[in-house]
Amino acid sequence: MGTYSMDLRERVVAACDEGVDTRAEVAERFSVSESWVRRLLQRRRETGSIAPKARGGGQPPAFDAGAAERLREAVGAAPDATPVGSARAAGVACSTSATDRALRRLGIRRKRSRSAPPSRTGPS
Repeated sequence: MGTYSMDLRERVVAACDEGVDTRAEVAERFSVSESWVRRLLQRRRETGSIAPKARGGGQPPAFDAGAAERLREAVGAAPDATPVGSARAAGVACSTSATDRALRRLGIRRKRSRSAPPSRTGPS
């Protein structure tokens, strides 16, 4: 769920400041939870702002520009290597999925080999 707009935040705070309705009535009128109204007023009291808090940035990518270039070279040297082997050759300790994401960003498709002999009944 996304954050509420500043317009809604301002209207809720203005309605609470009027003092005519209780917090529960204000929450019902604007279709928000009573706890959200309480936290909004608390944030204004503590920080002076009703703006939403900054959201987290997540974990940085395992492959920076230099590591991505080393990965490209490792895949070029050994196209049959597994993602884990390619990551090790690039000098990065990470998961298979992180390596797959880096390969996708680089536009590199891994060579796939058959795991079973071709079927006799169908075209191969």
